Amino acid sequence: MGEEVKTVVPESLLKKQKREEEWALARKQELEAAKKKKVENRKLIFNRAKQYAKEYEAQEKELIQLKREAKLKGGFYVDPEAKLLFIIRIRGINAMHPRTRKILQLLRLRQIFNGVFLKVNKATMNMLHLVEPYVTYGYPNLKSVRELIYKRGYGKLNKQRIALTDNAIVEQALGKYGIICVEDLIHEIMTVGPHFKEANNFLWPFKLKAPLGGLKKKRNHYVEGGDAGNRENYINELIRRMN
Repeated sequence: MGEEVKTVVPESLLKKQKREEEWALARKQELEAAKKKKVENRKLIFNRAKQYAKEYEAQEKELIQLKREAKLKGGFYVDPEAKLLFIIRIRGINAMHPRTRKILQLLRLRQIFNGVFLKVNKATMNMLHLVEPYVTYGYPNLKSVRELIYKRGYGKLNKQRIALTDNAIVEQALGKYGIICVEDLIHEIMTVGPHFKEANNFLWPFKLKAPLGGLKKKRNHYVEGGDAGNRENYINELIRRMN
């Protein structure tokens, strides 16, 4: 009778098979955990978006109510001082003072038709007065903030400019501040929240197109029929033409 020949499997091969099985199991568990987290995040994002929509609606209704009350009393409703600014650079680099150039660099406005959000405070207003002939600025509304971020929003991740195509990008950069989706980012910018600095720094300066219909006269101030300087709420009309 012929004896059965046992095939000897090398120990290194057995170790390799075991290692690969462990890796496959770990990968499978990782994917399942990621899938579960994604489902939970989607629910959370949906609820937050719903909450923000209610909040914005309530603010709008309150504003209308206050205006009506003021009108009934024969007075005027004065809007509270704006907390958020949007600045657009409208002139190039020709014959520019070094101090002006430095301020524009600090504001991250290195190219013509670049735009950034800024918090209103004494320091930023002083800087803006010094570079007023080169920029135009005003108070953006919710529609403008939302359109800018959704259409031209890019984030800074590992010093790279990355399009905001996925909430995961926002979560990766700002998750530690409780900002996990684009709606969170819009809310933080719009309300100038406690983590406005981090959220704004994450946003790459907006590269806008030349305004549809052109500019009037960029060397003159807006109040003189030009384009430079503070245009308050009329910045929204310019953003529509440049977005």
